[in-house]
Amino acid sequence: MAFNAPPKMVGLVGNAGVYKSKLSVFQFLIRGFMAGAYIAIGGALCTVCSTGVAPILGPGIAKMIGGAVFPVGLIAIVLTGMELFTGDCMLVPMAAMMKRCTWGAVMRNWVWVYIGNVIGSFFYAYLMAAGPLVDGTPEGMVVNAFGLTAINTSVAKILTYKVAGTVGLWSCFMKAIGCNFLVNIAILLAITADDVISKFFGIWFPIMAFVATGFEHCVANMYFLPTGKFLTDWYPATITKIGGLLAANNGLSWGDVWFWNIIPVTIGNIVGGFLFIGVAYYMMFRKEVPKD
Repeated sequence: MAFNAPPKMVGLVGNAGVYKSKLSVFQFLIRGFMAGAYIAIGGALCTVCSTGVAPILGPGIAKMIGGAVFPVGLIAIVLTGMELFTGDCMLVPMAAMMKRCTWGAVMRNWVWVYIGNVIGSFFYAYLMAAGPLVDGTPEGMVVNAFGLTAINTSVAKILTYKVAGTVGLWSCFMKAIGCNFLVNIAILLAITADDVISKFFGIWFPIMAFVATGFEHCVANMYFLPTGKFLTDWYPATITKIGGLLAANNGLSWGDVWFWNIIPVTIGNIVGGFLFIGVAYYMMFRKEVPKD
């Protein structure tokens, strides 16, 4: 199995960044849409497979199971060439640091890919909330066990930070840095390999680690949080049924979704991917990158 040593790997990251910087707005949007949907597929699988596990086997095993199935999204993105904002936080700036594209091109990539990711993730959240997360009964549609897990996930990712205030935002930000540190390690490991099996395992382990550890990924949360929001809006009886923070907050608002999670997580993901991986690896290997 071929292995690309770190200096060559950094050069390949730069090549990928140059390619991504030159895509059209349409390509950013359609590839971003697909990447958002792929991450959402992993998130949906995580929700379904971890439901009911914690009371029987413990919360750690539930997190491990969720982490074990979530990587399907990033594996699909890398192998099919889609555009994920959190990966582009490292890939495109590497090309800019090598002076192979402009910082304006970096921002252009980030903005349009982010929009595409939002649309794709929200679309899949709607699909899940309208489909597999509810069941039909003689009285009408009701939220099923998987849907309740989805709502509780939203509560944990929004309202636990909200009640903690500034400390909650800081915790959310720190979890986001750790997340994209691991996501971009996964991308680097995939780039070091030339065969599909090696790429698969290179991606799988770091992504499992970030999910099982409880870190925060902005694109994944573009699926998790709208899913809970849709379900509580469409089936308000679940707010009383779940109670606790959800009832005290009278459900979830879009302001809660963005301010208490997606915005700070996005900023933290940029720091984790760009600074802790992109800048760090550029500084370590910039003088050793092959010229060809």
